[in-house]
Amino acid sequence: MNWGGPEFVLAIIALSTGGWLVNNWIRAKHGYSLEDEWGGKTERSDGAETRALKAENRQLHDKIDAMQDRMVVLEKIVTDRGYTLRDEIEALRDKPANGDAGVKLTIREGETA
Repeated sequence: MNWGGPEFVLAIIALSTGGWLVNNWIRAKHGYSLEDEWGGKTERSDGAETRALKAENRQLHDKIDAMQDRMVVLEKIVTDRGYTLRDEIEALRDKPANGDAGVKLTIREGETA
């Protein structure tokens, strides 16, 4: 290959242009501002679809925040020391099982329940 020939210069120009195009494509894909050929930045303009998606995203974030607040309240209720479910269950376990706890059924012979 002739390093001083026009093919080498054209190859460098083609590679540089291709790299610039790929760089701008990646930046546009991920929402960054684009570079023009003189190094200046061109800000991305949001279309109607992007504005609608941002509004929906904001609404969903608000819902999540509200749900997190509710979850905090529920966690406080469940973990509160005054919550006596465990004590009530233990009290039921401690009751004697001598038959006085239930309703007695009197079933006579020949009758069906």
